Amino acid sequence: MSKSAVVVVTGVSSGIGRATAEKFAKRGCRAFGTVRSIAKAAPISGVELIEMDVRNDASVQSGIQTVIDRAGRIEVLVNNAGTSLIGAVEETSTAEAAALFDTNVFSILRTTQAVLPHMRAQRSGRVVNISSVLGFLPAPYMGLYAASKHAVEGLTETLDHEVRQFGIRVSLVEPSFTKTNLDINAPLASSKIADYDRERALASSAVVNSVKGAPAPDGVANTIVEAALGRWRMRRTPAGEASLLSKLRRFMPSGPVDASLRKSFGLV
Repeated sequence: MSKSAVVVVTGVSSGIGRATAEKFAKRGCRAFGTVRSIAKAAPISGVELIEMDVRNDASVQSGIQTVIDRAGRIEVLVNNAGTSLIGAVEETSTAEAAALFDTNVFSILRTTQAVLPHMRAQRSGRVVNISSVLGFLPAPYMGLYAASKHAVEGLTETLDHEVRQFGIRVSLVEPSFTKTNLDINAPLASSKIADYDRERALASSAVVNSVKGAPAPDGVANTIVEAALGRWRMRRTPAGEASLLSKLRRFMPSGPVDASLRKSFGLV
């Protein structure tokens, strides 16, 4: 993939998306970053901001067409926009689950469907979907978030089978906790059940403490750029905890992995 590629990164107002867009620009790419409101977004050096609500079909189509009108092509799409949710599965309403999937899964469907006709016409392209270690290692009290990332993983693998005939490849980046506002400000399921209060509080505290001690988004951003511009691989896990968890999931018996996960969340 050329270092002067035209790249679209969704959700660049902060965190991983912002760091990723900056790195693409520094690599010489023509980088476009999507935000819900340009008026409220801080500028990013070398990055052209595009107003887009990934939860809205018309907004996505309009945003992608704006990029095509300006640049004439799109070589890379990074589906980064996402949200989180903490709560027991029993506490989570179908409306909350639907909203989570709308942002984390259906947004990828919208943006990918908007970009693929252009990639098919040029017979090349790369789509990078941001998953999570929770896409292969579900955590307590993050069941619907984990389910959304499992969906992203399945969608990505299937899509790659379908579009490689057109010179397009699709891949996953699976970060662990990263120092961003996503998990620190994660909303709680609204219909709380008292029986879950103690463990939910422990799990929520563990998430906040993990994020506070986590690395900055730069490492994840570097992995995303390599996934987009480097040699194709289906999965990439940033160095550190994410890479370690991936190996543990693959090679360790499920019992010790389960026990270690519960311990890390303060559960007995």
